[in-house]
Amino acid sequence: MSVDDGAGPAARLAGTVVRSLVLRARARQGWARVRASFWPIVQASLAAGVAYGIGHYVLGHAQPFFAAIAAWVCLGFSFERDLRKIAEVALGVAVGVGMGDLVVHLIGSGWWQLVSVVLVSALLARFIDRGAVLATQAGTQAVVVVGLPSLMDGAIGRWTDALVGGLVALLVALLTPGDPRRGLRTLGTNATNALAATVEMLATAVRDGDEKGMHAALVRGRAADPALTEWLDRAHAAADQARVNVNRVHREELVRLEEQAVLVERAMRSVRVLARRAPSGLRRADPQDRARLADLLDRYAAGLRLLTSAVATGQDPATARETLLELAHDADPRAAADDWNVQALVLLLRSPVVDALEAAGVDPDEARAALTEL
Repeated sequence: MSVDDGAGPAARLAGTVVRSLVLRARARQGWARVRASFWPIVQASLAAGVAYGIGHYVLGHAQPFFAAIAAWVCLGFSFERDLRKIAEVALGVAVGVGMGDLVVHLIGSGWWQLVSVVLVSALLARFIDRGAVLATQAGTQAVVVVGLPSLMDGAIGRWTDALVGGLVALLVALLTPGDPRRGLRTLGTNATNALAATVEMLATAVRDGDEKGMHAALVRGRAADPALTEWLDRAHAAADQARVNVNRVHREELVRLEEQAVLVERAMRSVRVLARRAPSGLRRADPQDRARLADLLDRYAAGLRLLTSAVATGQDPATARETLLELAHDADPRAAADDWNVQALVLLLRSPVVDALEAAGVDPDEARAALTEL
């Protein structure tokens, strides 16, 4: 039997393990998104139904689906509802539907009518307000109106339906003010847990000298990219909104969550570098050196788990700070190992430790000063 024949089953098994890790990571991220968006989607769905009911039973329109469309488009699937943005969407939908209805009523529908109504609707929206969302919705709804057959509700029927949907959405947003911290905490918990799980996998593989396990940890870290990116993007948006809108009361925590998202994403990149270099660096390492490096990684993962709990609850991560500060002091390459390859890996660990310290509320200069001088 050739070498290739023997390596085939092992390679297939490794590929199966990697695919399983990626699928499980994506499933966890998907479930986190569902949990974060469940109640906003319920609210938006109910608002669409209420708007449709008002258009049908109060206004007497046969098929007021533009009311439902406007309500859904305005509210969406997130608790992070900016009243100004909702008003922009509502006005944009009303402008587009109104212009589309007017054009269809006066000159009919066709390709050149569609060009005309999109052009006029978008320009009118830009004249009314600077919001890009307003112009986008105006053009989109104008296309829908011109492309659909005219209904029996008259020239302004669909326009009033759009107004009803927008007003219902604004009312829902006013009566159910969202707390953007909840969704961000959920996303932050998922992302920070992913970092901790990656470090734990890497620690186990380092202790056992398992190169395939180190590669699996690298794959696990790469699979966390969507969770990290979503937390980072949502945190940036929420922090920007908190500086100007009614959520200013939560501004301090939102800004802190934004900073933590940046630091955790940076730490993950550093951990992936460590996981990528570990197989070659540990190939000839003494088991005791591997064990000391694995212990440092385990302590780092424990600090990350404590940070995760603080992110989930919005509390001060004091315990995480203490754990990570002790780790920073002990992350001394010369004391951790005799092999210079292992020392290089300890050096790589120091950077994500500093990132985690900053995420736990330590001043950047103090976080660096906590490291043992080389």
